[in-house]
Amino acid sequence: MRIPISWLREFAAVPAGATAEDVMAELVKVGFEEEDVHRPTDTLQGPIVVGQVLSIVKEPQTNGKTINWCQVRVVPEGQEQTLTGDGIDPSGVQGIICGAHNFVAGDKVVVTLPGAVLPGDFRISARKTYGHLSAGMIASVRELGIGDDHDGILVLSRIGLDPEIGTDAMELLGLYDQAAEINVTPDRGYAFSIRGVAREYAHATGTPFTDPAANVQAPQGLTGGYAVTLDDAAPIYGKPGCDRFVARTVSGVDATRPTPPWMTSRLRLAGIRSISLPVDISNYVMLELGQPTHCYDKDKLSGGIVVRRAAAGERLTTLDGKDRALDAGDLLITDGSGPIGIAGVMGGAATEVGDSTSTILVEAAHFDEVSIGRSRRRHKLPSEASKRFERGVDWHVADVAAQRVVDLLVDLAGGTADATGTDVGTAPGAVTITLPAGFAAQRIGIDFTAEQITTSLVDLGATVEASDAGWTVTAPSWRSDLETKEDLTEEIARLVGYDKIPATLPVAPPGRGLTRLQQQRRRLIQALADAGLTEVLSYPFVTKAANDTFGVAEAGAVRSAVKLANPISEEQGFLRTSILPGLIEVAKRNHSRGFRDLAVFESGLVFLPSGTVGTAEIPPLGAKPSDEVLDGLYDGVPDQPFHVAAVFTGHDSPAAAAHTPRAWDWADALDIARLAGDVLGVDLVASQGSHQAFHPGRAALLSLRSGQPVGYAGELHPKLLAAADMPARSVALELNADALFQAAPDVIVARHISAFPVATQDVALVVPADVPADSVLAALREGAGELLEDVALFDVYAGKGIEDGRKSLAFGLRFRAADRTLTADEASAARESAVALAGERFGAVQR
Repeated sequence: MRIPISWLREFAAVPAGATAEDVMAELVKVGFEEEDVHRPTDTLQGPIVVGQVLSIVKEPQTNGKTINWCQVRVVPEGQEQTLTGDGIDPSGVQGIICGAHNFVAGDKVVVTLPGAVLPGDFRISARKTYGHLSAGMIASVRELGIGDDHDGILVLSRIGLDPEIGTDAMELLGLYDQAAEINVTPDRGYAFSIRGVAREYAHATGTPFTDPAANVQAPQGLTGGYAVTLDDAAPIYGKPGCDRFVARTVSGVDATRPTPPWMTSRLRLAGIRSISLPVDISNYVMLELGQPTHCYDKDKLSGGIVVRRAAAGERLTTLDGKDRALDAGDLLITDGSGPIGIAGVMGGAATEVGDSTSTILVEAAHFDEVSIGRSRRRHKLPSEASKRFERGVDWHVADVAAQRVVDLLVDLAGGTADATGTDVGTAPGAVTITLPAGFAAQRIGIDFTAEQITTSLVDLGATVEASDAGWTVTAPSWRSDLETKEDLTEEIARLVGYDKIPATLPVAPPGRGLTRLQQQRRRLIQALADAGLTEVLSYPFVTKAANDTFGVAEAGAVRSAVKLANPISEEQGFLRTSILPGLIEVAKRNHSRGFRDLAVFESGLVFLPSGTVGTAEIPPLGAKPSDEVLDGLYDGVPDQPFHVAAVFTGHDSPAAAAHTPRAWDWADALDIARLAGDVLGVDLVASQGSHQAFHPGRAALLSLRSGQPVGYAGELHPKLLAAADMPARSVALELNADALFQAAPDVIVARHISAFPVATQDVALVVPADVPADSVLAALREGAGELLEDVALFDVYAGKGIEDGRKSLAFGLRFRAADRTLTADEASAARESAVALAGERFGAVQR
């Protein structure tokens, strides 16, 4: 909301020398936020004066143009020029070249003298042009920065002015005024008016406030006016779309009269451009009182006005010239011809006031916030009127606003007000709130006195009745946001002063901190980052094909996914069932930009619907659903386990002198998966796996010791990599982290560090080629017994010296006893026991 300071000063005690910054500093005290300052003098500087054209000599030029060599008097005849400077003629008559042709000798115009600065840092100086010394410029409204019209010179008589020659034109046109812009939150719609802001300024400064509504004498009990019917057959939440409609008639209007400069100046500073006198008056009253109004050309109306909901198939051409299809939920202003406006949003073009209009019907109505908000969003049609109606307008100011428009039309447009009028509707009941004694002090932490509470609420405009238990407060009609005792408490704190609230840091209760699940998530993510992986985020929206590929292990298996009702992209219309599609897109995008050595990971939710998703009905707005309804909503939410996934492409390090980087392979993906288990204290079992997104022979199924599958790791399928234009042999992993968290022990016990030396022995076993190495490793671990500390595969060989269909697996075994140093014979015996079990199970033979 932009607040011209001169306008605010009419209703609040703003000091004469106060700037926009000073006003905003006061308004901040009562909860508003500073936005900007609008000051014409920041880009416009004098001397800029009123001049009178004495003579015009038209001089055709060789380029086809005709210029005017003008003599312009800028000082009253017989007086001396008091301004000095290079180019300012002491005689008071300036010679000026002008290319415009919309003025004649005798016209009074705005002259920018040498030394003036116009918007865009355009500096005026005496300069030789077209064979003359032009000392100044005759200005248009666009050059002055006060309008968009650049067709010709600003002739003052055409805007109703006949000032004395030499008058300061900046003062005349209101260019010394300035505006403070504040941010108004949605719950304080009353502040979208000078009336509301002036009241708040008075609260902030403790100075008197003059209500502009009190200056207007609106007649009571209007009758005999234009016929208006309120007929809302489909109210929203039982509340009619329009509960008051005031209509007044002004005849004999001259709509072509210019809007006076004081009004255009204030509108411009408030951010609204001048259109025509009737429209400007309507906008001026809206800004002043906060009540939007609308002017109809009465001669274009047919029959009485009916306020109703739209019927199927109805259309309306609005004032912006667009033909709009209307919805059954739209509240309309209609006459005998059909719709003539979308109530509270924008009027129709058919009844627009124009230059030929002589009789105006003024509308000032009160509309339901929800109806207006829905129509505004439905038609994507924001307007100054809808901005106010959406946030709540004072029901009781409609007749005052209508009278204010009537008075201005009479004063400025020469109209005659009809004595009759229309005022239909039912006033809403006053909101009464009980504020218990001590409630505000408990909530805010300040021992408010009874006087502070009463004074604050009365200053708001509320009616306050005290009792032993507290206060009974009737909220003012312009504060529709005040409904509860908490609302009143907030207002008391705001008006007494936020700076009075003590700053007390809360003491954290003992024994609390991160939950077990939060600790596990942080530990897992930190471990992956410490391992050198880069965390990324991707959209949870994927294609159907991506879910079909990654959502189930077997091609063609039944897969269910959540389809979005309003996706940001039709191609990505489903919620993900795996994190890998998004990670692969990240890798693909990086590859396209030259980054090919990647190790990235992501953690987040996946969406696995089962059974019924959603509910048959959406609970109505405006009321808290019952526990049963909430339970039904939660039952319809799909399962959303927390997953972690990683993708590796290219090499594990950049190339360097004396260093050859190693390409990522399936073992790296498996190692990172095991790392994830280790930091949580969970043993992951890797076995030969099969998943349609992974290489048929280079994928591991990851399971818990209980046998529950928790994910996959390995090389991605070559066809998938080729389709994504990614390097061959790229690897990936994905784990159900929630399953790991549930299987993890509450306390991870560190391994005991032995003081005794380790005994290391190697063994190479020849086994059938189809025997998984992990199965042989498990047999060795079991057969070696309790002396075995660790066993690891370090070589796989098939070729010369090995029979066809068989392979050699080399393992390193580490033996250690907890209470002594092992002898070589003890270590060898344990090794032979391990080899014997491997031979029994798989026919393993030592090389």
